[in-house]
Amino acid sequence: MKKILIAIAFLLPMSLPLLSAQTASTRKVAEAEKNNSTPLSVTTAFKKRFPTVTKVSFGREKNGEYEAEFKLDGVKSSANFTAEGTWKETESEISAAMLPANIIQSISAKYPQAKIVGAAKIVTADNGTRYEADLKMGMKKKEVLFDEAGNLVK
Repeated sequence: MKKILIAIAFLLPMSLPLLSAQTASTRKVAEAEKNNSTPLSVTTAFKKRFPTVTKVSFGREKNGEYEAEFKLDGVKSSANFTAEGTWKETESEISAAMLPANIIQSISAKYPQAKIVGAAKIVTADNGTRYEADLKMGMKKKEVLFDEAGNLVK
């Protein structure tokens, strides 16, 4: 028993720098996440997909994806990427008048009292192109999502 205590007493001071380094590394990772640091894989993928964009701000979404906000040809846009740098979608603001006619017809049929107060075109990796419309019906606001055929998705 005495030998074990002596061994522990001898080895403990030698292990403290390792524990300290591990704690510092853990702190850096936690701080980076807290400060929304964006992985190099995400910034590289963004630059490859949008090489002409010079001003961009990144944030982390609740689902773990990273969102880049920027202007592309003067249009307010955003793009989402996984932490590994896989592109998920790009959303660009458009005027209500730029919504395809079949989407406007679908909105008129389903929400006849609604006024379209905002719109966006969303190009996704998984679902193709979608259109989002922000509707105002009296005091209520509603966001709706349509596929290219004019079918209500959400």
